[in-house]
Amino acid sequence: MDALSQTLRAVRLMSAIFVQARFTAPWCFQSPRASEAAPLLEPSAETMVIFHFVTEGACIVEMDGTAPVHLVAGDVVLVTNGDAHRLASGPGLAPLRGMPLEQILSRPPLLFSHGGGGAPTHVACGYLGCETRLARMLLSGLPPIVRVNVRGSSAGAWLEASVRYALDEACSPRPGGASVLAKLSEVLFIEVLRLYIAAQPEGRSGWLAGVGDRVVGAALRAMHARPAHAWTLEELAREAATSRSVLAERFQQLVGSSPMQYLKQWRLLLAANMLAASNSPLARIAEDVGYQTDTAFSRAFRREYGTPPATWRRNRAVGEPTA
Repeated sequence: MDALSQTLRAVRLMSAIFVQARFTAPWCFQSPRASEAAPLLEPSAETMVIFHFVTEGACIVEMDGTAPVHLVAGDVVLVTNGDAHRLASGPGLAPLRGMPLEQILSRPPLLFSHGGGGAPTHVACGYLGCETRLARMLLSGLPPIVRVNVRGSSAGAWLEASVRYALDEACSPRPGGASVLAKLSEVLFIEVLRLYIAAQPEGRSGWLAGVGDRVVGAALRAMHARPAHAWTLEELAREAATSRSVLAERFQQLVGSSPMQYLKQWRLLLAANMLAASNSPLARIAEDVGYQTDTAFSRAFRREYGTPPATWRRNRAVGEPTA
């Protein structure tokens, strides 16, 4: 199993589509910063990534300081840093005013219509919520706006049809539609990451670039498959069929840390997920992520998260800030 699959399988993600928008030209819609939307959409999410899926028509996405990105049907755009941005039928249009954010986000998925009666564009707006360190890992090295067209993938036609169906179901009185839509939005996000890995140009850095690299990807796959193993640089180099020096240099270049530093961070990220999702004893969690004693684990966890694991778990349970 590749490192991306292992990562998404091991950690807790929260995902949903919260607006089904039907626009007619001319139109412009201002999307807030993810940090403003998060308390209304997913209060337990430490970090939120907003995405938009154009299912019909065309539009642009604008962000201060960047050139407009043109979108067509089948495009999914991720706003990786959670910045405020605008979706519009064309440049220079004033955004819609007067509808409070709380009303737009109160009962997802909201069916939302706006515009001047011209050419139609349909957009599904969604999010992925996750732990802050996981978001940094997944999105490191990515530009502020990532655009991928899912219609070019083998799963694209099925996924787009399924999202359309689930959006209609979520707005119907039949139970369960919102849950189906949440799962599909997670699949959509993962497919975007997979397509981005396959299409990214040479010279990119970041975790996703590492996953797609023959040498670094093999080392990541080994560490993610067996996080509790007492890995050495030499063993990881053998897994990657290369030398220690080549692995260390390539890993630093793409991921931004040494393999051993990355392994420590991955173990602690796994541990945080286990603390949040289970009542397992600290000693069991420490063993599962590769620490010989719970004392060593607690020391490492406190250095990374700023608080002992038991305190971090209690704070998490009552909704207090954890890091």
